[in-house]
Amino acid sequence: MSNNYSDKTQDKSSEKEKENSVSSMEWESPSSSQAIPKNNRRETEWSPNFLTAASPPKFVSLDEIINAANGIKNMALAHEIALDNNFKLEKLDDDDESNSIQKKVKKIVHEAFWNLLKEQLEENPPNFSQSLVLLREIKESLEELVLPHHTQIRDNLREVLDIDLISQQAEKGVLDFHRYSTYVLNIMSKVCAPVRDERIRQLSECTDVLETFKGIMETLQLMKLDLANFTIKMMRPNIVASSIEYEKKKFAEFLKVQADGLQYTRQWLLKYLNEKKISDASNADGIKQVTHYLLAEAYLDLLNWNASPEAETLMLDQGRLIELRNKVNRLTIIGSIILICNSTIGMTAQAAEKLKKNIKKHLDVILDSVHSNKDLTETMPNIVVQVKQDVNSILTEMNGKELDKEVESILDRQIQELINEDHRIRSLVNLRIRQFLEKTILSKNAAPLQVPLGLSSLQEELIAIAAQFCIIVAHNRSVFSEYYHDILATEIARQKSLSGSVKNENNGTVDA
Repeated sequence: MSNNYSDKTQDKSSEKEKENSVSSMEWESPSSSQAIPKNNRRETEWSPNFLTAASPPKFVSLDEIINAANGIKNMALAHEIALDNNFKLEKLDDDDESNSIQKKVKKIVHEAFWNLLKEQLEENPPNFSQSLVLLREIKESLEELVLPHHTQIRDNLREVLDIDLISQQAEKGVLDFHRYSTYVLNIMSKVCAPVRDERIRQLSECTDVLETFKGIMETLQLMKLDLANFTIKMMRPNIVASSIEYEKKKFAEFLKVQADGLQYTRQWLLKYLNEKKISDASNADGIKQVTHYLLAEAYLDLLNWNASPEAETLMLDQGRLIELRNKVNRLTIIGSIILICNSTIGMTAQAAEKLKKNIKKHLDVILDSVHSNKDLTETMPNIVVQVKQDVNSILTEMNGKELDKEVESILDRQIQELINEDHRIRSLVNLRIRQFLEKTILSKNAAPLQVPLGLSSLQEELIAIAAQFCIIVAHNRSVFSEYYHDILATEIARQKSLSGSVKNENNGTVDA
């Protein structure tokens, strides 16, 4: 393999100067493109129409609305790249039912093309009109994939795949279709990523010209994805650096077409504003401090099963927050069960450690489909059976005996009681996880944080959740902090004004 895209770095450095901000990128909507971001396929429980406000926007043109919608799509893509280190584009899933009509139409069109090509090639003499269409498309695709500094390959490509010359060969009946397939595969082998080498080798050995060209077209589409993902990877530092200002700009454009584009954000934040916080906000610094800690509380509450990220400022992270919410609650249940087993069953340290690993591994699978306390209630019988099975397996291995009936009954009852959201142990574990996450998002330095007491067996999962949660919160604060501050400052001023009015009225009554 002569090129694995590593030599593209030099070219991208000059291109970065031209594309210093994310706003210069033009991307298709994932729903209509042949490639969609992998991590966009997330569980979503609440998905409002963000271009529909509580009352219709007034004096807004259709162009403004369309531009705002396109801005949100580009903003979403920039956001995904900025927050996800492993972001990449993938080929559209053929099994995606939401695209079934599009998939059927595409299949019919493709089959018609290849059937017509086959019929023309089997004519005597062969008809090469459809072949010219195919070769022209292949040439255009290859020109997109060949890098600017590969001048020799590019010049050779234009010389060999000269459509005018090929047309003359077709008219004279001397077009060697097989020769062109061999040449195309040779060029592809020089510019493809290593992951495509094996497929190109297989196509080189194929003796059916029609199947060869089908494979060429499919592989060219994948190679375009490879190049796009390489470009994203190379540009990612620039995208991350620019995404905050870009998202600010696009969200401001979005708000212009909304009657009240912060309705749900306001409702979300003001739930946490109380008299004490209002009294603490005696000046600008006080308001800033109140906003800082109130936001932490608001974000942490999004991790409760009964919470939904409905705020407009959270719309790009709904999937991530719901996923984190489910992970935190599943981890709470697993941690609670581990603590119950530790206090109920006497085991050696080695056996207890092994039991923790087994419980975590098995319950992680069982709880994967649990997204609410109702789901937990329905799944709890399976959880109890699995935990008892794990305990008996360890006890048998340790001393040849299973749980006696009395202890088994106690263990069964204690685990079943975890369906109560106010359960003492469940609440304690949830509080410790919450405090750990709170320290993470409020910490102003990179000092290591201690894993919550009794949850050391869940350290790896807790760190992963904390890291992702911290990135989401930090990015969201950077983009929307001005809106959050304005919402709270306005409400605090209003509350103080009302309080002052009441005091004045009371004073007036006394004086009278």
